[in-house]
Amino acid sequence: MRIVQELPGLERGQALHCVGGSDLCDLFDITPAMLTQLVKRGIAIRLGRNSYDLEQSTRNYVKHLRGVASGRGGEEQNLTLTGERARLARAQADAQELKNAALRKELVKADEVERRWADILRSLRARILAMPSRLRGTLDLSPEQVQRIDRELRDTLSELGHGND
Repeated sequence: MRIVQELPGLERGQALHCVGGSDLCDLFDITPAMLTQLVKRGIAIRLGRNSYDLEQSTRNYVKHLRGVASGRGGEEQNLTLTGERARLARAQADAQELKNAALRKELVKADEVERRWADILRSLRARILAMPSRLRGTLDLSPEQVQRIDRELRDTLSELGHGND
């Protein structure tokens, strides 16, 4: 690496060390595309065409790497972490809402609902299938008529059970 030029210092009487882009990439072990990203994020300090402030860019890059290593990360890392925290907060709020609804008895367990409906439907089926024999006595029906009513009710129940396929 070579220092392109040393300018009289603008700060604290120290000289400003300029270095070329390829040398800065070699020093930081990064690609030119990454150097462009560092310039956009204000980490690498561009002084002019293919000229970078060696000391300030190095300080900024080291600070950036420390932030990434400690979990604070750069802007992208912070945005991801913030997003994940927001997602976690939403999930926790949803879970709390479900617990509150269950405590208010606004929620029921699906297996309990399924079992209760199955009981109701079995009872309904049994009552429907008992109708022909009950009607025979009250309406004075012939055995053929009772059999015909029984067949119609069974066919209807069968169709309902198969979803009218």
